[in-house]
Amino acid sequence: MNQTVFAPWDDPGENPLIRFRNVTKRFGEFTAIDDLTLDIYEREFFALLGPSGCGKTTMMRMLAGFESPTEGVIELAGQNIAPVPPNKRAVNMMFQSYALFPHLTVYENIAFGLRRGNMPKNDIDDRVGEMLKLTRLEKFARRKPHQISGGQRQRVALARSLAKAPKLLLLDEPLGALDAKLRQATQFELMDIQEKTGTTFVIVTHDQEEAMTVASRVAVMDEGRVMQVDTPDKIYEAPNSVYVADFIGEVNIVEGKATAVGPSQYEVHWAEGQPPLRAASNKLFSDGQACHLAIRPEKIAITAERPEDAVNAVQGKVHDIAYLGNLSTYHVELPTGKIIKAQTANTRRISRRTFTWEDDVWISWSGTAGVLLDR
Repeated sequence: MNQTVFAPWDDPGENPLIRFRNVTKRFGEFTAIDDLTLDIYEREFFALLGPSGCGKTTMMRMLAGFESPTEGVIELAGQNIAPVPPNKRAVNMMFQSYALFPHLTVYENIAFGLRRGNMPKNDIDDRVGEMLKLTRLEKFARRKPHQISGGQRQRVALARSLAKAPKLLLLDEPLGALDAKLRQATQFELMDIQEKTGTTFVIVTHDQEEAMTVASRVAVMDEGRVMQVDTPDKIYEAPNSVYVADFIGEVNIVEGKATAVGPSQYEVHWAEGQPPLRAASNKLFSDGQACHLAIRPEKIAITAERPEDAVNAVQGKVHDIAYLGNLSTYHVELPTGKIIKAQTANTRRISRRTFTWEDDVWISWSGTAGVLLDR
């Protein structure tokens, strides 16, 4: 999705489709959602991302109408949806299990909700035909669910969910049952279908790669709170906390104390007898304030000699190597005992590695490669 064209969250004149306002949900003593305020816009593909038990499924169940907020208000298109029963909401939910009717054909599964809504037969035929075409299932219309593959069943469930043209489609771990390659292909299909229909999708996932691939924006959650809401590139490049930096992708975290050395420029004193590290940050740190420097492994270079112009360079020893085909990750042990991961792309076929275990190496990175965090 082209972020420059599609960014309603940056437009003060745009009204959100969904609004959570100070929503809290308790189950007895347990607080599943803790004073949550969040806006989701029309035509977004919005991802709720977090570990098990962080509250993302509870949020989705409140949108669907299976749970009600203990406090606060949820609005859909400007209306408080609490009094509206699930079957009267312009919302549909697709479950991880797909919940298809095994005795009905693909066609009948897709038509099921339309028939219950008393749609005229000709209109049902047209609408199911549209959905079969959209999900590329025309050839399978007469088959039963057990006669098609997992990926095709997933598309039947999607077609059935979209048949009634909901304003909002909720997807609960929709690709959990698919193998890795099929998941990847299906992620792009989902994005394509979402863009063609213009329906707002909200997906719940604990798979960070999935969230980063499909979503226009991602909400990273922890213990019932939203830690950061942003576009995937900002979540990755500019996390607002150690939790978010650590949850998305691989990261090195160096703890230290910050000292200002210029506008938005800091030195991080991180180890006795080691030169301070340089970092840029728009956040203000007072001198001596505890800080965390987060650096992604792919932003760290690994060399045999100290690079002459390196802003940050530390010597260490290769402790471990993970060869991942397209990448090699070197675990470099510093004199302090800390392990830093540095990643190199394997752009050529190599007969031997540049570095091997126990080699003395230098790791280096620029003054803007890391993100300085205060929590």
